[in-house]
Amino acid sequence: MQFEPISGQENLKDVISSAFDMELSVSGGWGYLLKEATVIEKTNGIPLEQLEFTLASMRCYLEMNMTIKADERFGSINLSEIAREETKQNGTVFHKVTYSVTAIKESLYNQFIEEYKQGFGKEDFDITAHFNRRKEATITLPLIHWFEVSNTL
Repeated sequence: MQFEPISGQENLKDVISSAFDMELSVSGGWGYLLKEATVIEKTNGIPLEQLEFTLASMRCYLEMNMTIKADERFGSINLSEIAREETKQNGTVFHKVTYSVTAIKESLYNQFIEEYKQGFGKEDFDITAHFNRRKEATITLPLIHWFEVSNTL
């Protein structure tokens, strides 16, 4: 399964502000390739790895939820960092971060949440079966995000 990349037409900072109501000191692209790296101009007191994680999460939510039709959206989107590399080119420092992304179709996730709310604490609710079904419904995808971090070091 693959999602459509976010269009590079709009200003990264403006999209983040509009979609997530956050003001971040970033520019560049959405980090699909080295040449489209997300430039972190300042961390504004946020630990660098946490800011990178936040930006990668925003990209996932845009790709997997906010920019697609309602019946195709995913929920319960979670990222885990699995690899990190630092690269230098012409004095510019880049981080290539690989994440594992998990998610469930949003409509199915909402059903799981409702089932849990209705069944939790009741004798006939099989919580193990419930979480096994959730696990089976979960997709796992790799995500590589490139960051230019020279100004933060």
